[in-house]
Amino acid sequence: MRHRALPEALFALAVLCGACALTGCHAPAGSGAESVAQGEEAALPPAGGGRSPTFLGRGSCTGRGRPAYEEVDCASERAAASVLARHYGPQAGGPRCPEATDFVLHITAVNTGTSESESAPEGYACMRNLRPPHPGDPGRGGGPLTVAGDCVYTERRGVVKETACEGAPGPAPEFRVEETVPVREDCPPETDLYVQVGGGAPVGCARRLP
Repeated sequence: MRHRALPEALFALAVLCGACALTGCHAPAGSGAESVAQGEEAALPPAGGGRSPTFLGRGSCTGRGRPAYEEVDCASERAAASVLARHYGPQAGGPRCPEATDFVLHITAVNTGTSESESAPEGYACMRNLRPPHPGDPGRGGGPLTVAGDCVYTERRGVVKETACEGAPGPAPEFRVEETVPVREDCPPETDLYVQVGGGAPVGCARRLP
């Protein structure tokens, strides 16, 4: 093996799923298994609202509210997050969100029985907060994706979880993902841990922090 820092058994799968990280399982190809639903559902806007015919289409915005996120004008003072990408169908097996995603909003299918523009199929929207904080940014310790610049700690053998690289409460970081590559053999020789992150470059090359 080109990389001798850690045995193959410590090839770790970083999966953000609420508060858990998993290993020893295989997500469907292209599933972006590290994406996480935020426990919220989006609300279909009322007919005639003057918004895009695609509910929560790319570039649209939502406010924050309970029990639902509602689409609002991006110029509104209520606007809190924008849609970076919008995909139809379940997230499992769907396209991966952009790396700048702060959270993933799952959209329940709605059929009003009137017109397509007033209904919404099942899908998910990759969201970016309009204002800080941005938990999806590298090193912040949150967000639905593990990207280059993020830090992780070992929860147990073969299981790692993301944590802030510095300046935040929580477990101390042990490794930093320096880059992501298509296969482990593309990682530099000094790599200490291989982290499965999904996407087009599914292997994270991580170095142990001093």
